[in-house]
Amino acid sequence: MTQEIHGTVADGFEAVREEFAAFVAGELPDYEGQLCAYVHGRRVVDLWAGEGVGPDSLFGVFSSTKGAAHLVVALLVQEGTLELDRKVTYYWPEFGAEGKGQLTLRDLLAHRSGVIGLDAGFTDDELADDRAIAERLADQRPFWRPGTAFGYHALVIGALTGEVVRRATGRTLQEVYEERVRAPYALDFFLGLPEALEPRFRSVQPMAPTPAQQVVLDATPKGPHSLTSIAFNTHVPEPGDLVDYANSRAVRAKGPASAGGVAAARGLAGMYAAAISEVAERPPLLKPDTMAEVGQIHSTGYDLVARAHKSFGLGFQAVFSDPWYPFLGAGAFGHSGASGSQAFADPRSGVAYGYARRRVAYPGGAAPENDRLVKAVHAAALAS
Repeated sequence: MTQEIHGTVADGFEAVREEFAAFVAGELPDYEGQLCAYVHGRRVVDLWAGEGVGPDSLFGVFSSTKGAAHLVVALLVQEGTLELDRKVTYYWPEFGAEGKGQLTLRDLLAHRSGVIGLDAGFTDDELADDRAIAERLADQRPFWRPGTAFGYHALVIGALTGEVVRRATGRTLQEVYEERVRAPYALDFFLGLPEALEPRFRSVQPMAPTPAQQVVLDATPKGPHSLTSIAFNTHVPEPGDLVDYANSRAVRAKGPASAGGVAAARGLAGMYAAAISEVAERPPLLKPDTMAEVGQIHSTGYDLVARAHKSFGLGFQAVFSDPWYPFLGAGAFGHSGASGSQAFADPRSGVAYGYARRRVAYPGGAAPENDRLVKAVHAAALAS
């Protein structure tokens, strides 16, 4: 049965709806997802599909959460509360243990600290709590000499940068995000989902892998002592499942800043629109110099954790260098998530993009359909 496509597109963006409909028609019968985009602060795409899905349905967006976390850091850098080239120990003295004392905030944001996890691993309760993660990592010996290489700090980067924010401001990163970003724009993108909004999370049909991905997951060698295993906490005796992480009420309630966010596509795109454009008669959150700084590549090449070529700006992925999106403007910044979510801003074209889905897309990270959807949005934006 063909799924019905709901929502609207602005004049000139009809091809985006057609691309979304074509993809959904070929997907699993129980596809549930949303697509939203802004251009220069105006919402031009707002689409969704799936039984019971509406524009305000919420999904676990995993590492797309890192975009919200590091927008907070960018704001604090912009106003001078944080300084990129100060040592992390200036804000957080305990972090200097085990040879980490020379690491700067800039290198930390660029995934260069080497503190990707713990030798002993984290418990599930600790992974839901950024304060617990930061406290344990302060004493951890880095897995490479800080600043000499980079590797994806998948489950800990938000806790590390969040502890710097807490030490500098006296408030958690989640509190600053709520006060300065989410609440003023009424964004459906939460780092800490209130109990009252739980019915909007897709818990009746919880986050789940695609059948194709489950086959791969079941057959993947576990390699318990690899950097990848340590970074994703799969080296512990009974590792938790990635999908169960998003389905945990403790994770949703606390909103750990590496991967615990809950959002609708409207919230993902709306946050990046607010970052780079005038929205609701408010000026852009980021000034041009700040946008350029966070979007500038700081780490590129072989990622020791992902074991592939990657590029990072300051806390954000440098999405314009992604092989799927070479047409985006230089300096485009954002972050994908293991559920298949994608969210970014392209300051040069004015595009802010958000995509969310329930089933975790194979092979992880931004779902492959984003390739065609991003291309369609970008082409329509340039034509308009």
